[in-house]
This record gives sequence, structure tokens and C-alpha cells, in this order.
Amino acid sequence: MNFFRNLLIFTGVVSIGVGLLSHYTGTALVHPLIWYILLFFVVVTALAYYVSRLGVSYDPDNFQLYYFGSMGFRMILSIAVIFIYVFMYSENELQFVFNFFVLYFLFTGFEIYSLLANFAPHLKKHNEV
Repeated sequence: MNFFRNLLIFTGVVSIGVGLLSHYTGTALVHPLIWYILLFFVVVTALAYYVSRLGVSYDPDNFQLYYFGSMGFRMILSIAVIFIYVFMYSENELQFVFNFFVLYFLFTGFEIYSLLANFAPHLKKHNEV
């Protein structure tokens, strides 16, 4: 539950930043669909963490397999979303992609930090036994 609390706090901070940026610059820097992109990353990050946690609980020796599997899943889903947007809509494509990847890197960094902070002590304890 600690991860989901931290995800909620992180999402709140990012939402405040996006809201302020949107308020002061309008649509010059922030794409109108930014809130949907933010929701997408919250759901994908929570799902990737859940899959990694579930995999580690069953097989702690293969942490890397589950982690990189969830990262690959995130990347494929992200590429699919970008392709769908670029092929279906023809307005502000570059702005959409830029906003998407800023959030992608923010949430990926958050996920890496959270996974290492939460699983490193458990993996270290398991390897010592």
C-alpha cells in the first residue's frame, strides 16, 4: 500500500505542476489531452508495479524478468497510444508526443525509484539466505 500512497502523492504533485503550467501558458506548452495522458500513466504504473510485485512474491530470484517485462509492456502500450493518436488525429502531434514523453520519463523514474526502494531489502535478505 505504501507504493500506491506514494503514487497518489506523486500524481498530485505532477497534476499541480501540469495545472499551473496549463493555467499560465494555456495550450502553448500543454496539450489539451494531458489529463488523459496523466491518467494513462497512473494506471500503467500501478499495473506494472502490481505485476512486478506479484512476480517477485512467487519467484524472488527472477526480479529482473518481471521488472523488465513490465517495462516492456509499458513501452509497447506507450508506442501504441502514440501511433493511434498520430494516425487518428492530425493536430498538435509534436506537442502531444512531447507531453507524453515528459510524463513517460517522470513516471518511469518514479517506478524505478519505488521498485528499488521497496524490493531491494527483500531481495538482499533473500540472497543472503
